[in-house]
Amino acid sequence: MSTAQETADGGAQPWAEVTPDAARRLLVAAVDAFAERGYHATTTRDIAGRAGMSPAALYIHYKTKEELLHRISRIGHEKALEVLRTAAEREGSAAERLAGAVLGFVRWHAAQHTVARVVQYELDSLGPEARAEIVVLRRESDAAVRGIIADGVATGEFDVPDVPGTTLAVLSLCIDVARWFNVDGLRTPDEVGALYADLVLRMVGAKK
Repeated sequence: MSTAQETADGGAQPWAEVTPDAARRLLVAAVDAFAERGYHATTTRDIAGRAGMSPAALYIHYKTKEELLHRISRIGHEKALEVLRTAAEREGSAAERLAGAVLGFVRWHAAQHTVARVVQYELDSLGPEARAEIVVLRRESDAAVRGIIADGVATGEFDVPDVPGTTLAVLSLCIDVARWFNVDGLRTPDEVGALYADLVLRMVGAKK
């Protein structure tokens, strides 16, 4: 499934607000190309062709192929972080907030699986400066989940001897959904999200 179709249960495309239209089309084309061929095997000509544009037209909006990947990665990480922060800042018990965070995070990675694969697995293709910017966003995602788990430990809701290690395990479990999710599979993004939320609550020893 192409990024243009990945909207069911996942909201609008991450770059729905990107303007002008040509810049948005190039982002969509780049995601499809990077997901299919990998960043290094994709050329700017490939991307321009998928967008129905000439290679010269691409450079009006993006100076390099890396700039495209950086923009995709930044927008994707910001959207995923927004999901986690929204859940973390809600009222309710730590268990409720953690379940909401996992459900939303997994649902996003399933519903936007093509986008998420590029966002999560092409990090090392970025140059040092761009990579450092994305690493900051990843640390903020870690902090959002870690804060919920720490709250649960503090209130006695969770039994977690290693909060940082458990946080890493939870995020890794959720992110991996983008690698295997299939729209023709047995479960919808919502169903996978609910399953993972239950698994994570069991992982942290949530009291029922």
